[in-house]
Amino acid sequence: MFPPKNEEIKGLIHAEYMQGMTLGSPIFSTKRILFRQLVVFAQWENESAIDEFLKSHQTGKLLSNGWHIRMNYLRQWGKIDKFQIPESTSEMDKPENPVVAVTIARMRLSQVPRFIRWGRPVEKLVRDDPNTSISLAATRLPRTVSTFSIWNAQKNMLKMVHGHGVVENPTRHAEAMRERERKDFHWQFTTLRFKPISEYGSWKGKSDYIPNQSK
Repeated sequence: MFPPKNEEIKGLIHAEYMQGMTLGSPIFSTKRILFRQLVVFAQWENESAIDEFLKSHQTGKLLSNGWHIRMNYLRQWGKIDKFQIPESTSEMDKPENPVVAVTIARMRLSQVPRFIRWGRPVEKLVRDDPNTSISLAATRLPRTVSTFSIWNAQKNMLKMVHGHGVVENPTRHAEAMRERERKDFHWQFTTLRFKPISEYGSWKGKSDYIPNQSK
């Protein structure tokens, strides 16, 4: 309810504190928003700051009991405030490399019904794609919504985005994006692409979510 202030944590640029969500679940379901599940998406100055936060800060100690992944920025589509996103982009030279996709949206409250109508089919599309090793979502009521997915290859993620994925009715994402362009659901929205570096801990008893990760 009252997350720590970003300026009080050394080396932290910005963090979003959210509750977990279950992708594709019914809106009026106890599984939709997981109030006891804490999700944090954060930008740091360096890895030493992350290590110190997890070791010394009260919230960091709590998070250290869970699972987290560290990533390098590649590119951005759209805009979001508070984070320091580089203007330059860095596309991976090998489309076969694994990639992490993160979306963050600040909702227009009047557009929530439309967003749900078009968004839930996309949630299921990403959730059911066999080329993802993990697909999650999070929210901070009433406006912030985020998704997170790890893909075994950048090329497979792009196939899904452009409507050529392997799941039934693969055009759901492309159709939702066209609807968004017609009339935006959000007052801010961004898709961020990252190169996964390393992961720590376990999620639901499992680790090694980064495909083809060298030991």
